[in-house]
Amino acid sequence: MKVKPFDFVAVGGTFDKLHRGHRELLKLAFNVGRRIIIGVTSDEMVEERGKEGGVEAFEERMRRLKSWIKEELDDGTASYEFITINDVYGTTTHDKKLEALIVSEETLSTALEINKVRVERGLKPLVIIVVPMILAYDGKPISSTRIRRGEINEEGNPAR
Repeated sequence: MKVKPFDFVAVGGTFDKLHRGHRELLKLAFNVGRRIIIGVTSDEMVEERGKEGGVEAFEERMRRLKSWIKEELDDGTASYEFITINDVYGTTTHDKKLEALIVSEETLSTALEINKVRVERGLKPLVIIVVPMILAYDGKPISSTRIRRGEINEEGNPAR
């Protein structure tokens, strides 16, 4: 069995259109953590953040996420749970057991804020593991927004 460097890691996102970038983020979390907490943004948070129209409903995002993880990542070497998050921090600023946070380049600044809050609260800062943005065929990052606009598909190829 592969040795995983962390006991407890967190990863979070909206996970709309579950694209290749999301999948890489989740794969890394499962590769480095024995226990993974997966925060999924609530519909209310999506609305508050003014995400460009057409974001899938929470239930649909959660269904697709759970199904993909069960099929692709759940090899029995990690335990994982899903939580609904209503702000960018989720449980990361107060969970004493967390050791690492898996983020994209896009959310690195939030991870740094999280560590600042943790230190202010007397908690150890988290190890931040950054997953580089996954680029589409045109050299631009894959994003749910681009998929919703019909520019690319979930793999980053031209939309048909």
